[in-house]
Amino acid sequence: MNTNNIKKYASKARIAFFEAVVSRANNLGIYADRIDEAMITGDVMQVGDKTFPVSQKSQRDALVKLIEQQGFHVVAAHTASTWFNRLCALRFMELKEYLDHGYRVLSHPSQMNGFEILGHATDVAEELGLNRSEVLEMSLAGDKEEELYRQLLLGQCHVLHDAMDFLFDKVDSVSELLLPDGLTRTDSILRSLVDDVPEEDWDQVEIIGWLYQFYISEKKDEVMGKVVKSEDIPAATQLFTPNWIVQYLVQNSVGRQWLQTYPESSIKADMPYYIEPAEQTDEVNAQLAEITPDSLEPEAIKVLDPACGSGHILVEAYNTLKAIYDERGYRSREIPQLILENNLFGLDIDDRAAQLAGFALMMMAREDDRRIFTRGIKLNVLSLQESAHLDIPQLWRDLDLNDDQQVGQSQNLFVEQEYELDIEDENFKLIQLIKQWFLQAKTLGALIDVPVEYQQQLKALKDKLLELQESGNTAQKLAAELLLPFIQQALLLSLRYDSVIANPPYMGNKGMNAELKDRVLKSFPRSKHDLFAMFIERCLQLNKVNGYSALITMQSWMFLSSYEQLRRYLLKNHTLCSLVQIGYNSFPSLNSKVAQAAMFVFNKQAIDNGLSQFIDLNSAPAAADKEQVFLNRTHDMLFELDTGVLDALPGSSLAYWLTEKERSCFDLSELSEHGAVRQGLATGDDEQFIRYWYEISQNSMCTGSDSLEAAETSKAKWFPLNKGGQMRRWYGNQELVINWENDGESLKDFVSARYGNYTKRLASIDYYFKPGITWSLIGSAQPSFRFFEKGAIISHKGPGIFSNKIDPLILLAYLNSNVAAKLLNTMTTGTSFEVGHLKQLPIVVPDEYENIPRKLLTIYQDDWNQSELSWAFSSDVLMSFSTDCMSVKKAFEQYRIAQQNKIDTANDLYSQNDLFFTELFGLKNLEASENASVDLKLAEESTDIANFISYFVGCAIGRYSLDREGLVYAHAGNEGFADLVNQGAYKTFAADDDGIIPLTDMEWFPDDATYRFRDFVRIVWGEEHLQQNLDFVAESLCQHAIKPKRGESSLDSIRRYMSAQFYNDHLKTYKKRPIYWLFSSGKQKAFECLVYLHRYNESTLSRMRTEYVTPLLGKYGARLGQLEQQLDSASTSERTKLKKEMTALEKKQAELRTFDDNLKHYADMRISLDLDDGVKENYGKFGDLLADVKVIHGKIVK
Repeated sequence: MNTNNIKKYASKARIAFFEAVVSRANNLGIYADRIDEAMITGDVMQVGDKTFPVSQKSQRDALVKLIEQQGFHVVAAHTASTWFNRLCALRFMELKEYLDHGYRVLSHPSQMNGFEILGHATDVAEELGLNRSEVLEMSLAGDKEEELYRQLLLGQCHVLHDAMDFLFDKVDSVSELLLPDGLTRTDSILRSLVDDVPEEDWDQVEIIGWLYQFYISEKKDEVMGKVVKSEDIPAATQLFTPNWIVQYLVQNSVGRQWLQTYPESSIKADMPYYIEPAEQTDEVNAQLAEITPDSLEPEAIKVLDPACGSGHILVEAYNTLKAIYDERGYRSREIPQLILENNLFGLDIDDRAAQLAGFALMMMAREDDRRIFTRGIKLNVLSLQESAHLDIPQLWRDLDLNDDQQVGQSQNLFVEQEYELDIEDENFKLIQLIKQWFLQAKTLGALIDVPVEYQQQLKALKDKLLELQESGNTAQKLAAELLLPFIQQALLLSLRYDSVIANPPYMGNKGMNAELKDRVLKSFPRSKHDLFAMFIERCLQLNKVNGYSALITMQSWMFLSSYEQLRRYLLKNHTLCSLVQIGYNSFPSLNSKVAQAAMFVFNKQAIDNGLSQFIDLNSAPAAADKEQVFLNRTHDMLFELDTGVLDALPGSSLAYWLTEKERSCFDLSELSEHGAVRQGLATGDDEQFIRYWYEISQNSMCTGSDSLEAAETSKAKWFPLNKGGQMRRWYGNQELVINWENDGESLKDFVSARYGNYTKRLASIDYYFKPGITWSLIGSAQPSFRFFEKGAIISHKGPGIFSNKIDPLILLAYLNSNVAAKLLNTMTTGTSFEVGHLKQLPIVVPDEYENIPRKLLTIYQDDWNQSELSWAFSSDVLMSFSTDCMSVKKAFEQYRIAQQNKIDTANDLYSQNDLFFTELFGLKNLEASENASVDLKLAEESTDIANFISYFVGCAIGRYSLDREGLVYAHAGNEGFADLVNQGAYKTFAADDDGIIPLTDMEWFPDDATYRFRDFVRIVWGEEHLQQNLDFVAESLCQHAIKPKRGESSLDSIRRYMSAQFYNDHLKTYKKRPIYWLFSSGKQKAFECLVYLHRYNESTLSRMRTEYVTPLLGKYGARLGQLEQQLDSASTSERTKLKKEMTALEKKQAELRTFDDNLKHYADMRISLDLDDGVKENYGKFGDLLADVKVIHGKIVK
């Protein structure tokens, strides 16, 4: 099955079906904002200028009423998805040849765009409940094909209603009225269903689940991350489960139960995902024997999926149960009905998903029993319905269960007697309870608890209502029909099951609506943080005493502190049979790093001292096929242990992979005993208070304050902020600053106004500006800790560790060792390292250990400061080798060797560091720390040459200089720049006097970026090797940054890079907060230039216009004049070339004129910038003069 075909089709189908249903409703005079009146004239219904059969009046009235209750878009969306389900079901059935008449309904086996059933309309008419004469008449009419096909399709649905009433409606239903028009057209909704999904993809019923998941995927994207309304919960929480995972769940619950009683059963041979139970002690075996039944009857096995979706788990359970029945000698023809009516149960909150689950089961049964559609099967699969509309007193009167109504009795007298009876009658109380239970059924789903003690009363009431439905009076029949579905869903929730199997819904409490949050806090305090965790508890509640719960969920519950109570409860009160940590790539259709899952099986009984089995698939490569890893698992992936030993670990983390020696480390002292581990501030509005350091004037920034008092005295506004960042150890990620002017006055005022007291968000203020160690709260599986000097503030995402008892270098060495990584990963999912985890981290303090950590710190400091993103950056790395090397190529080669030596040295030091701490802790065979190349940059020719060009731009524009190291000018408004020039700061290579550097794709200006770069290379490396150096630069850029062009000179390649790619690289390096701004005339690139943010002033735009734009307009005109003259004497081929150049120039000329007018408008405004506002805010002040406004500012400014 090619899910790409399915995904491509279903995502389009959702829109197409919705629009087709809306169009049909509009045709009936029903719109989102109005409903036209329907008039009856004779035997027709008139709506506007359209006429319809009068028989459709009652359907239309019912539709209008439904829309008034639920809303137009809700009804249209529900109807669209219902017809999508039905037509997909019909497509599956016709290709499997499951339709009794044997003809295709939606397609033709040999005629493209045809419908086989149309050619046999009269043959199937009576079978489909149609009048054969009328069908014959329409067949012969020649212009009735659309009407005839519509009747045939609806007739087919009516016939299937008898077998599958949950999916196919009875005659004259509301959804029938909204069946879209134009079904026989070549652009109808049927054509893409037939044409876009190849026939071979329909071989397995699993396709139905995939179709529905992809159908709702866009809705899922719309609602994810928001507080989810009840009607959107299905879209936000559904996830189709890969088949191999489903097989594991079923085989290790249903299959395991059977094999516990019948260990020699042959079904094991067909269960490749079954895990053989661990060998247990005699004591444990005795406990198991006590709870294992001597015999099992297949018909008594009950399996529930409480969030069944489209039925994938139930389908797999069908297969396993079928094998059990076969083994016990049941007749093949009997098995399908027995399984459907006795064994399989499914619940969901999504009506359409439940429809597909029921259909999938019927298709499984149809494969085994050709007559299954005639057997009156009543499935135990249903979508839970809400009960708010139930009028209990009226229903009670109509049911008249106690024969209280008497002929001639007055209504008032009856009501008085009724209320007296209500207080005493158990059935009335039960019906009232049923209404209360299901008021929020579409929100709570199977989390609704129907106590088991009501089970017998529910069964008795159901039997009574079924009797009334058959033999009661009209009122009783209607009341029984209305109430029975609620009795049935209550009954299913009151039952207890041998196996409860689920891929439960996923939704964190941030996405929960008020009703769901309220129920969560009351009923699931241990698992309140996510729906999936609540379902772990709920599944076990729904188990029989010796039942199994098998689930696939996110792996976060195994480690996160928020699930500690849940873990302790589960391990104490139940038995974990097996757990497979899948980790990365659990659901290949999703982001493999976010959706990291574990699948597991619990037995409801608690077995003392039993061994649980764990399989670690997460240690395999992230992109590995986890099914194959599971099937070919090696011994080092398998673990067996008594989960009781995990209780001693911090938070009862399910760190099953730890050896006994490693677990004993948690008996050592904790890091919190040797230092302070502190969470920092959270602003509540980062855009207002946080900047990248390079956005602001350096005159307003202070990096060296050692206390709150010193920071306030400095009169600076901006101070370094630790806020996590990418994986980087030892040093770095120092890019952000925070407004802490006047002791954080404005931030404190803001937080106090929002939260009442600033200390609620500005934590650990006493530790601000002190040196310490920080880390990224959320990162990779390898934690990364960094030293930071005095002067920085810690944040929520960049906490701090401060210690006077341990040398910070020694502590940093330990935290970046494989020992700390191993122990930390026992407490978390491996991607989130909280303050609480660090506090509990075991530690052994060595007497002395300084040499290795100091060397590593130096290596990482030097590496960080090689980047322009460091405020300690001095010059480009290639400049360090320019004096010894006469060419750029040799300089790069020397740098490459030096950088590789640095990485090799760091790796050697990491090995020594790991060895030191593994011996200190008495551990063995730990995985080595990450290679240094993951956070030290390898030399890469194209990238490093692009960085060199960036440094050149900085020198050309005045940020850097060949005469001084580090930042030379990064103030504001060009103030003080002239003084630097007079002091000789730019003597060797002059900075542009206006801070404007043209980027042109042709040679128009002598000071454009390309010519200035040529001069820069000449000055640094000399005239003799200039061409050689330009060749190397061009070749390097053509390796990655730009594509090479045949016959292009090196200077032209560099020009093309400057014009087409430099700014993209700059945006990436500076994280969409550029300091060199690209003014651009537009698509034709008639004029573009870079302006240095810190040198921009009120006259910059006027100077840009007078010095560059106006002269360029003149040059364009002159060049066009030259080309016109050349045309007169040009050959045919030359004329073609000249005309092409003229056309291009004319387009540029027109674009430049428009740009000039716009530029004049903004120049006259004399716009000033406040750099404290940040690049994002300031970039939006120039309309469309600047490139990539939407990317940087967030919206297009007109």
